[in-house]
Amino acid sequence: MSVVRIEHVSREYRLGEQTVRALDDVSLQVENGVFLAIAGPSGSGKSTLLNLIGCIDTPSSGRVLIDGKDTSGSTPDQLAELRARSIGFIFQTFNLLPVLSAEENVEYPLLQFAELSRGERRERVAHFLDVVQLSRQARHRPNELSGGQRQRVAIARALATHPRIILADEPTANLDSRTGRGILELMKDINRSFNTTFVFSTHDKKVIAKADRLVRIEDGRIRSLGMKTDSNWVVVNDRRKEKGAHETS
Repeated sequence: MSVVRIEHVSREYRLGEQTVRALDDVSLQVENGVFLAIAGPSGSGKSTLLNLIGCIDTPSSGRVLIDGKDTSGSTPDQLAELRARSIGFIFQTFNLLPVLSAEENVEYPLLQFAELSRGERRERVAHFLDVVQLSRQARHRPNELSGGQRQRVAIARALATHPRIILADEPTANLDSRTGRGILELMKDINRSFNTTFVFSTHDKKVIAKADRLVRIEDGRIRSLGMKTDSNWVVVNDRRKEKGAHETS
């Protein structure tokens, strides 16, 4: 079963007196357990697509289904509940609360889960800080952590809610290459160990190399879909060829 289905989605914005179409009739299915990269140049629509999957934004037309639930017509409160329970986020700038320790940052999204006792929350926090190898830094605040350690806290926070999918927007952009490789290895290990679905918005070749699914997007449209078999990419749907055929016919 697909954890995400995007059906004929378009997204338009008003920019002064102009209408800008950020996405144009995009359809996509994201299978459970994949490590998927959405790649494209700046302004291609990849961040808009990620925001729609994350229910941060809503489409102008078309449907977005998360774990089988159609988000069309959902209220802001219903979308917030869906985000809280089904979607984890990892940001380029970490987005940690500076006055909270690492363990408090990881616990923060769990505070809205009334069914969890304080002990159950602490157990989850300890477990996922251990998963990202930061148990010893649990009581450190963000300004006492390196960039890589801050991103590990962000990963633990994303995992703590037991989401169906984790969305990562350029998660290695603010890290040096060595630290970025370590963060990618960690996320890939989590993907394999927990069968957690990861979707990245990126133009980083290292992220693309780790992915097992690849969506290339340009000018608001999906141009190609790739699947990795062994160490090689197989393009399962190359819409650039279709475009070229239409232009030459």
